[in-house]
Amino acid sequence: MDHTVPETPLAGALDLFELPLNDLLFRAHSVHRQNFDANRIQASTLLNIKTGGCSEDCSYCAQSVFYNTGLANEALMSVDEVRAAARAAKDAGADRFCMGAAWRSPSDRQIGRIGEMIAAVKAEGLESCCTLGMLTDSQAQKLKDAGCDYYNHNLDTSPEFYSEVISTRTYQDRLDTLARVRDAGMKVCSGGILGMGESRADRAGLLITLAALDPQPESVPINMLVPIDGTPLEGTPLMDPIELVRTIAVARILMPAAYVRLSAGRESLDEAAQALCFFAGANSVFFGERLLTTPNRDMDADTLMFERLGLKTG
Repeated sequence: MDHTVPETPLAGALDLFELPLNDLLFRAHSVHRQNFDANRIQASTLLNIKTGGCSEDCSYCAQSVFYNTGLANEALMSVDEVRAAARAAKDAGADRFCMGAAWRSPSDRQIGRIGEMIAAVKAEGLESCCTLGMLTDSQAQKLKDAGCDYYNHNLDTSPEFYSEVISTRTYQDRLDTLARVRDAGMKVCSGGILGMGESRADRAGLLITLAALDPQPESVPINMLVPIDGTPLEGTPLMDPIELVRTIAVARILMPAAYVRLSAGRESLDEAAQALCFFAGANSVFFGERLLTTPNRDMDADTLMFERLGLKTG
């Protein structure tokens, strides 16, 4: 059977998705080995430095003011608290420390405080990453000047499905923030969420949009929806893990030099499914028992799994 991929970007991505799984995995793993050590995983830690009270209506998020999820609002953490968390993350084996705040967009004063946190993280010998919402040109430059290495701003899904999930921020808003991040000289971390009711064509559309960024993102987090009580996506069935594997494989083929991160939802996967994700091209994970407001795998369990699979972190 001819598995030639046509030239049309979306059709080509869909043809990749529809390859026999063994053929897709072989192709993705071959690309992965050409660009990375196939037995090494980059480990990051994500800390929620400001919880709740977000004015966005993202249908998947516990931190939105639009939904009653039982989550208490918390003020921005202190620099000392962030420093202690960064030190613990490094001791656990992480080499990148990500800070997330539930904001539509930060104020200039808040950017100043984040800059102090970035300096504390860098002093611990870690790469720094922030996810703070939309940025102005000057805010992006201030984060870069403070030492921020990566800025995370996910596209979440395809342009066509986006309005089914979010109404308070446009797709173009997200693309504009990514452009400001890139213009300021920071590395881009951008991915999406699977299992929100989107089609396979939407998953392909997300990856095509990310791959079309010039340059491509250095990090691409692939999240599975964690359905949260009180949100519009409460009770959504978990997606098929094989479809996750296919998505990671296509992401690896389309963005060969990016770190593809197996992110939220990993707690629901058994080790065999995670091993397939790593073979398909995932080479980054989050260490730690919480990802913003959702649970994550225990660090000790991850350490044992990596030992069983012969994977090294760092």
